[in-house]
Amino acid sequence: FLTADQEIALAKRIEEGDEEVKQELAEANLRLVVSIAKRYVGRGMSFLDLIQEGNMGLMKAVDKFDYRLGFKFSTYATWWIRQAITRAIADQARTIRIPVHMVETINKLIRIQRQLLQDLGREPTPEEIGAEMNMPTNKVRNILKIAQEPVSLETPIGEEDDSHLGDFIEDKDATSPEQHASYEMLKEQLEQVLETLTDREENVLRLRFGLDDGRTRTLEEVGKV
Repeated sequence: FLTADQEIALAKRIEEGDEEVKQELAEANLRLVVSIAKRYVGRGMSFLDLIQEGNMGLMKAVDKFDYRLGFKFSTYATWWIRQAITRAIADQARTIRIPVHMVETINKLIRIQRQLLQDLGREPTPEEIGAEMNMPTNKVRNILKIAQEPVSLETPIGEEDDSHLGDFIEDKDATSPEQHASYEMLKEQLEQVLETLTDREENVLRLRFGLDDGRTRTLEEVGKV
């Protein structure tokens, strides 16, 4: 991974319009994509497809990264990579009840649709998707309709049936990438402060403010520990 200073230097050059540097920043974080993709293996997509989707999220992070906010790029990019992968898993799940011979075509169309969205900065038209796939517009419309058929949020995903489609649907109330990065940075700073305390002091703070399990304790409860 790059140092914070190297990230800032690259981000400044990207801001000045240096397109080649975007690739440099992305390539320096490919291991991050692989490590995140590993967590989603067995959810209905191949490891290579997960990496491909994660790379698209990484490129989105490269485009949107603002070094002035003080976040590490990897912390910021993690949100975009996860979002790209989980959205792809949800898209894949929608094809579960579709004939097998259609699944590959739908997956290809969805990938191209997402790539065009990134390139154009807006939702592509069926005509634009058709041109990219060498496919008649009416067929593109039919496939888009099939791909958008409603499917239960309880539909099992993956081999173990321990996850459901609802787990991978984007939550509109979820934190933004900036909020996620702020939280991670605050967590790192807090851990550094806790390391300067005695074991007893650290334990008191962890219990009082619920730093480990989210459950705060009263002073009386802390005193009994």
